[in-house]
Amino acid sequence: MKNIHSIRTDYVKGEMRMQDLADSPAQQLSAWISEALKSNVPDANAFCLSTVTSDGFPKGRTVLVKAIDGESVVFYTNKNSHKGKDLRSNAKAGATFFWAEMQRQVCLTGVVTEVSEEENDLYFDTRPRDSQLSAWVSDQSSPIDSRDQLTKSYAEVKARFDGVEKVERPPHWGGYRIAFERVEFWQGRASRLHDRVVYTKSKSGAWKKGMLQP
Repeated sequence: MKNIHSIRTDYVKGEMRMQDLADSPAQQLSAWISEALKSNVPDANAFCLSTVTSDGFPKGRTVLVKAIDGESVVFYTNKNSHKGKDLRSNAKAGATFFWAEMQRQVCLTGVVTEVSEEENDLYFDTRPRDSQLSAWVSDQSSPIDSRDQLTKSYAEVKARFDGVEKVERPPHWGGYRIAFERVEFWQGRASRLHDRVVYTKSKSGAWKKGMLQP
């Protein structure tokens, strides 16, 4: 097996100039996701959501952004999951997007609020029926004895909604919005001399762009 310390990639696929970036980080993030989609990057809307546990440890997991709403990103989940509990005790989070095929990364941090019940219902109604049923089945992040237990629960829920045209949204399932406080865009460059641009908010609420050392 190849030694981990010898794995290296020289990033030569692009460059990033601060003057070419949009005035707001939301516009720029939308543009990069659109470019990733056009390039057929798998799961172009995936990001690592980072929260802090009640005992002070950071924890990350991959989720999918479902909207860029104003100056924020929106994702949906089971609110009784570990991430939901973390956000109840500390309503701040980080989101890290990485598109290896394009040698790009975006890191953002912000305050988290819950999406409205109306928005939750509207999005839930767009999900495939099997995904709607799974939202009722999974007690996300809780221990389970076996996969058979999960399969049995799914069969019971499927039978419960058999013949029901509309699957209602579980009360514990909904969305969160991370409002941007600081957003950094990274473009890999040769010899580790990467391009980095950070957006920060001024006291007036306007966005200010600045360059960072690689």
